[in-house]
Amino acid sequence: MKTLFKQTLKALTVSSVLVTSSLIASENTNVNNPLSYAVAWKQTAAEYQALYYQGFNIAQMHVELALAKHKEGDKPIAIVSDFDDTLVQPLSYWGQLIEKNIDFFDDPIWDKWIPKNAMVASPGAKEFLAFCEENGVEIFYITSREQGEKTFEYALGNIRHLGFPLKDESHLTVLRDTSNKETRQNEIMEDYDVAVFLGDSLNDFRRKYYVKGDVQGRKAKMEEDKTLYGKKYVLFPNPTDGHWLAGIFGQSEPEATPENRQLLKKAAAGEL
Repeated sequence: MKTLFKQTLKALTVSSVLVTSSLIASENTNVNNPLSYAVAWKQTAAEYQALYYQGFNIAQMHVELALAKHKEGDKPIAIVSDFDDTLVQPLSYWGQLIEKNIDFFDDPIWDKWIPKNAMVASPGAKEFLAFCEENGVEIFYITSREQGEKTFEYALGNIRHLGFPLKDESHLTVLRDTSNKETRQNEIMEDYDVAVFLGDSLNDFRRKYYVKGDVQGRKAKMEEDKTLYGKKYVLFPNPTDGHWLAGIFGQSEPEATPENRQLLKKAAAGEL
């Protein structure tokens, strides 16, 4: 009788472990994560990489044109660039979110990931920046981040780790309490002829595009400047995050709530 009881208990234990393991596996491999398509595209698509080469080729053409037109006494030529998802790609960060079945941007994971210097240079970025440096074109980096007191130090470390040119620390601006880059851009334009601006979000060019909770209103602002894209503004693709989300959710880093997931579905269905 004792033997039968032990065998039954053992079978129940094994069954319980298998069920629990199955539930955990199912939870960790949820195929409904809406980020999956976007992250898979970033990780694998040749088209995604080609758009970066295309963008930097266009940017270089404008720099070459500015150099050809430059005369003695003119303002020095410069380029102004965003950093994340423009000059660098944080691909392994997004891979972590998919592995953990997280479907919205996660600040704590991002803040721990930044100091690891795990970003990779965007295709064509190093060559473009090297061309600018070799031709005496000033390179200004402007990024919006917040990782506490070491925020600037981490951004500086990212640049140095990748071997990007940096004339001095005044050429790196890290905005901790705002995403509004326009003030710093205007300061640079007072002293330099900016050949081109680079970014993955319209808000990287002008603050006017940061329209909250109004998808159509944001598109209307973009249309006002349609002649500038590919000329003064070079835009790179970013389907995972950015200020386009503020048009949907009212903020660029929405919380992972059932309500926001439903709102995302409405956006995908063309109902906004």
